[in-house]
Amino acid sequence: MDNTQIEKLSAKVDELITICEELKQENQLLRSSEHGMREERSVLIEKNELARSKVEAMISRLKALDSEI
Repeated sequence: MDNTQIEKLSAKVDELITICEELKQENQLLRSSEHGMREERSVLIEKNELARSKVEAMISRLKALDSEI
C-alpha cells in the first residue's frame, strides 16, 4: 500500500468518525425530543380525561334537570 492510498484511507476513516459523532449527537437530540413529547402527551391525556369527566358530569346534571321538568 503506497502513501497516497494510506492517506485516502485515513481521510475516509476520519470522515466516518465525524459522521458517527454527528449521528450520535443527532440521536441524543432526537431522544431528548421524544422524551419531551412523551411527557407532553401524558399531560394532554390527563387534561383530556379531566375535560371528558367534566363534560360527562355536565351532561348528567342536564339530564337530571330535564327529568325534573
